[in-house]
Amino acid sequence: MLFLPQEVIRQKRDGGTLGPEALQRFMAGIASGRIPDSQIAALAMAIFFRGMDTGESVALTLAMRDSGQVLDWSELPGPVVDKHSTGGVGDLVSLVLGPMVAACGGFVPMISGRGLGHTGGTLDKLEAISGYQTRPDPVAFRRVVRQVGVAIVGQTEALAPADRRFYAVRDVTATVESIPLITASILSKKLAAGLQALVMDVKTGNGAFMATPEAAQALAERIVTVGEGAGLPTRALITDMNQPLAPAAGNALEVHAALDYLTGSARPERLHAVTVALGEAMLLAAGLAEDAPQARVQLLEALESGAAAERFGRMVHALGGPIDLLTRPHRWLVPAPETAVVTAGRTGYVTAIDTRALGLVVCQLGGGRQRPEDTIDPRVGLSCLAERGQVLTADTVLARVHAADPASLAEAVAAVRAAFTLGDTPPEMPLLIRSVQPMQPSTDRKHP
Repeated sequence: MLFLPQEVIRQKRDGGTLGPEALQRFMAGIASGRIPDSQIAALAMAIFFRGMDTGESVALTLAMRDSGQVLDWSELPGPVVDKHSTGGVGDLVSLVLGPMVAACGGFVPMISGRGLGHTGGTLDKLEAISGYQTRPDPVAFRRVVRQVGVAIVGQTEALAPADRRFYAVRDVTATVESIPLITASILSKKLAAGLQALVMDVKTGNGAFMATPEAAQALAERIVTVGEGAGLPTRALITDMNQPLAPAAGNALEVHAALDYLTGSARPERLHAVTVALGEAMLLAAGLAEDAPQARVQLLEALESGAAAERFGRMVHALGGPIDLLTRPHRWLVPAPETAVVTAGRTGYVTAIDTRALGLVVCQLGGGRQRPEDTIDPRVGLSCLAERGQVLTADTVLARVHAADPASLAEAVAAVRAAFTLGDTPPEMPLLIRSVQPMQPSTDRKHP
């Protein structure tokens, strides 16, 4: 049958339903390089506006998965499970939760992504560690998972290559916030990784791609439904992103925060609550705990005993990083040359935070990309971030800015100050964890 990419684009542009064969051939063309970025962008925009029904979403997900290798972990002596977040600011959960679950007996082959839009990317964070290889060869990846229990890596040439190109094009064509595209991107990587269970962290709030609870619910339902339809048992939590999850945003700064969390130097309350809730869901989905209280005990023991930190250190070293990152982080995580403190300037409360604006500050400092080929500066970002509801004095630190040069430092200081709203009365705080799933499938409507 004759296959013309432009006809597939036209069909979706006009509101048609794409069949499995058309999607398989389009994704194969993306993976092989025969389909250029211009046609990828056109299809992404057509899907963005026209949406996809559940059947199309399953077909797109499987087509992305089948554009490369699918791993088989049948030789491992324990369950293979993973977690994925839809993205936010200061969301470093993957860095700490993977080692925690590994210390509890799970195997976590975590195929992660780079930053999208204003959100940080797990791979960009790990590449702030000198020598860390985010794209090991398949043999090395399997060895690290088998020996350490966790390996956080990116898509190799063999794993979901169509999604890797699609992901990069979406980042720079304003097509990130699409439920079918987010769903297929996430699940294709997870299916290619050979998982037995997946737990999703769907973010909602002004720092999330799904800003409203309704949008987050729709995405969570679609991910669970498509995951199940593609043969992957999937659960989802919906968590708040109306402020950064950790008090740091930026690649090396978030690695520092992850090390502090694992070693017990600092465990911020919101970060800890979300991490443990996701960990409980993972252990339950993997059959490693009988109930949530038992799962919580196991996770906290993994932290307090140092077992989770030890797994992280072993993973870093096995993937090319330093052997002494846990004990000498400042040797391997290079600081930014310029810093400045942003203070509140008045007494009161932090009543609101423009979380997306803070994420964009990190990008504009050089901690994110505006084009796929852009180079990340791992040193830059924000630390010491104040929280919503926090009581302030005039000298209270809202944030510390880490920049590469004085000009970008001055611009970032002004943007950070503008991102915080201060008031005389404490704000009403949203629930941190809005709902726990699995959920009942939604109606089979097309999701834009």
